[in-house]
Amino acid sequence: MGTTSGFDIYQRWRRPFEVGVWLVFFAINGVFNSINSGIDHAGAAAWEPWLWEWSSVLVLLALLPGVIALERRWPIRFDTWRRNLPLHLLFSVPFSLIHVGGMHVLRKLGYALAGAHYDAFGASWWMNAGYEYLKDVRTYFVIVGTLVLYRLWLLRQQGEARLLAAPDEGAPVEPVERPERFLVRKLGKEFLLNASEIEWLQASGNYVNLHVRGRDYPLRATMAGIEERLDPARFVRVHRGYFVNLDYLVEIEPLETGDARLQMRDGTKISCSRRYRAALRERFGQPD
Repeated sequence: MGTTSGFDIYQRWRRPFEVGVWLVFFAINGVFNSINSGIDHAGAAAWEPWLWEWSSVLVLLALLPGVIALERRWPIRFDTWRRNLPLHLLFSVPFSLIHVGGMHVLRKLGYALAGAHYDAFGASWWMNAGYEYLKDVRTYFVIVGTLVLYRLWLLRQQGEARLLAAPDEGAPVEPVERPERFLVRKLGKEFLLNASEIEWLQASGNYVNLHVRGRDYPLRATMAGIEERLDPARFVRVHRGYFVNLDYLVEIEPLETGDARLQMRDGTKISCSRRYRAALRERFGQPD
C-alpha cells in the first residue's frame, strides 16, 4: 500500500514526458530529413533544406494538439474503428491543407529574409499537392496510431474499470443497475473495486475516470449514464464533469462568482459550479 510503483512515478511526470517525446520525435525527424534533403538537392544553398524541413516540422507541431483532440473525441478502438476511421480520413484533408499552407508561408518568409524568392509548386502545382497529401495522410495516421498504442499501454498499466454484467444463468449476487463493485482489469489480472472506495469521478472524453487512492481507473461510460448507476446517498454531482463521494468531502469553500471549491480528504480541490452548489449544501442541511 505504501510503496510507490514506477508507473505512479511516471504519472507524476506524464505530461512533461508526453510533450518531450513528441518534441524529440519531430526534432530527430527534422534533422534527418534536412540532411537527406541536402544530399538530394546538392545544388541548393546550405540553409534551404533546413528551411524546407523545419518549416514543415513547426507546422506539424502546431497541428499536433488538434490531432490529439480529434483522436480523443473520435477514438480508434476495436468497437469504434469502423465508424471513426472514415472520419479521421476526412480530417486528414484539412490537416494536409493547413500543413502545406503553413509551411508555404514560413518558407516564403524565410526566403524573403534571405533575399531570395520561393516558388512552392510551379506549373505542376496539382501534382505536387497530391504528393504532399499522400505524405500528410501517412503522417496523420502515424500520429493517430501512436496515440492508440499509447492509450492501450496506459490502460494496461493503470487498469480499466468495467461494470459487472448480469450472469448468464440465475440472479446476480448484487444489483446490476446500481453496482456495489466495479471490475478492474490490470496487467492481465482482474480485481473488484468497491464503489464506496471511489473518491470522485471525472469525465474524460468517452471515459469516466474513477479516482481511488491516487489512481484513476477509466470506465467507458458517459456522465449521464453512470449517474443512474451511482448511489445518490453517497455520490452527488457537483459539476458537469465531476461527481464526488460525500464520505471524502471535507470542506466547501464559497466563491464570489457563486461557484464553490471543494476540498477532498487527500487535499485535492474540485470545482463545484453554481448550478449544483445549492443542492450540495442542502445535503448538509445548509440552505444556500
